[in-house]
Amino acid sequence: MSIELWLGPLAAWILISGLDDLFISLVWIFAKREFRWPGAGEVAEQRERRIAIFVPLWHEHRVIGQMLEHNLAAIQYQNYEVFVGVYPNDDATRKAVAKAGRRDDRIHIATVPHDGPTSKGDCLNAIYRRMLAHEAREGQRFDVVITHDAEDLVHPESLRLINWYMRDHQMVQVPVLALPTGLREMTHGLYCDEFAEFQSKDIPVRQRLGGFLPSNGVGTGFDRDALEHLADLRGGQMFDPACLTEDYETGYRLHQQGCRQIFLPLRFDSPSPVATREYFPRRIGAAVRQRSRWVAGIALQGWRNHGWDTGTRQTYWFWRDRKGLVGNLLSPVVSVLFVLGLLGYRSHAPGLLPVLAVTAAISVFQTGCRMMASAQVYGWMFASGVPIRMAWGNLVNCLATLAALRQFATAAVRRESLAWRKTEHDYPVHARPRLGELLVRMRILPARDLEAALRSQPASVRLGEHLMRLEKISPEHLELALSRQASGD
Repeated sequence: MSIELWLGPLAAWILISGLDDLFISLVWIFAKREFRWPGAGEVAEQRERRIAIFVPLWHEHRVIGQMLEHNLAAIQYQNYEVFVGVYPNDDATRKAVAKAGRRDDRIHIATVPHDGPTSKGDCLNAIYRRMLAHEAREGQRFDVVITHDAEDLVHPESLRLINWYMRDHQMVQVPVLALPTGLREMTHGLYCDEFAEFQSKDIPVRQRLGGFLPSNGVGTGFDRDALEHLADLRGGQMFDPACLTEDYETGYRLHQQGCRQIFLPLRFDSPSPVATREYFPRRIGAAVRQRSRWVAGIALQGWRNHGWDTGTRQTYWFWRDRKGLVGNLLSPVVSVLFVLGLLGYRSHAPGLLPVLAVTAAISVFQTGCRMMASAQVYGWMFASGVPIRMAWGNLVNCLATLAALRQFATAAVRRESLAWRKTEHDYPVHARPRLGELLVRMRILPARDLEAALRSQPASVRLGEHLMRLEKISPEHLELALSRQASGD
C-alpha cells in the first residue's frame, strides 16, 4: 500500500483534532471573562467551615513525613484535620505517619482493612470511614472534604479560598502546577508545560463553555453533603473503588447530580500563583506508568462506564478527554509519514497540500499557545524548550496509551479489577523550617496572628523579638521554637 493512502486518513484525523484544539485556544484568547476574586479581608472574615483533608498512601514513607510537617505549618487556616490512609502491608508508611501523628494531634491514621494496593478510591473510602468514627467519638461534623497526595505542597491560602467559594458551590478546584526543574529534565519539563497549559487554558475554557469539571485529584474541595449523596448511590462508598481515576469520575458524577463546580484560575499578581505544587515523575518509566493509569481510567473506563450518550455538550468533552486513545498512538508516526508524503505529493497526492498546510499552521499556533502558558509560570527561557518537549511527549504518551490498552485488555480477559499503579514521588527538601511556620505548627501561635505580625514587623527587628513585644509568645515559647529550628526537628 502506498504512503499516500496512509497519509490521507492521517491528515484528516490530525486536521479534525487540530481544529478542535484551535477552537479551545481561540475561546481562551478572545472570550476571556473577569473572574470575581474576594478581597483579603473577605476571605479572612469568612466563617471557617470544618475541613477534613484526605491523603491516600501506598509506599510513600520517604515523603509523607516532610509533606505533613511542611503543610501543617504553612496552611493559613485553623479549623481542619488530616486523615491519612495506609495499608496493613505497608508498615514503613504507617510508621512514618504515626511518627508525624505523635507530634501533631490533627493527624489521624486510617488503616485500610485489607492489603494493598487496591485503588485510590478504595483507600479514600477507608479514610472516609475513619472520619466517621472520629466524628462519632468527638461529636463534631466535617463540612468539607479536600483530597491531597503525599507529594503536594499545599498553598497557604488554598483552604481559605476553598472555604470562601464553598458558600455557593459543591466542588472547588485549586489549580495544580509542577514545581520548576531545569531544561535538561525533559520528562518533568513536559509536565510543567502540560499542566501550565491545562490549568491556564483548557480547564477555564471548559468551565466557561459549561463542561463538567474533572477533579485534579489534589487541591479539590468537596461539599460533604454532596459526597454523602454520592455515597448513598454507591451503597455507602463515597468514591468509586473500581475506577483508576476516581477524581475524574467524582467530578462527572457531581455534575450529573446538578452540583455547582468552580475552578479557581491562575493568578499572577503575587510572587507565586495560588496552586498546589509538586514534583511529577522525572523518568520516562515512571511517567509512562502514571499516564497509563490516567488513560485507562479516563478514556477506557470512562468509555465503558458512561458511553457517549450524555447530551450534546458533555459528549463534546468526552470526545476531548478520549481522543488521545487515537492521537497518542498516531502522533509518533505522523511526523515520519508526513515527511515521506511531502516528498512525493507533487506527483502522487497534490490534493493533500492544502490539508498539510492547514494542519502545520495549527500545529505552530498550538505550540505558541503552550509556550505562552508555560512562560507565564516558568519564564520564557524555560518555555523556549516547549517544541522539543512536545516531541518527547508524543513518545511518552504513545507508550502510556499502549500500556493502558494492554493493562485494560489483560484485566478484561482475566476478569480482574485494574490495580492502582502507584508512582514514587520526590518532595522538596527544606534546609530548616522558618520560625513562623514552627510556631504555627507547634500550636503556639495562630496563623492569623503570624500574618498580622509579619505585616507590622519593622525591618530591623527579628520576628521572634517582634512577637514577644506584641505579647503573642513568651520567651519560653521562643526558646523552644528556636531549639526545634536549630535541630531541624
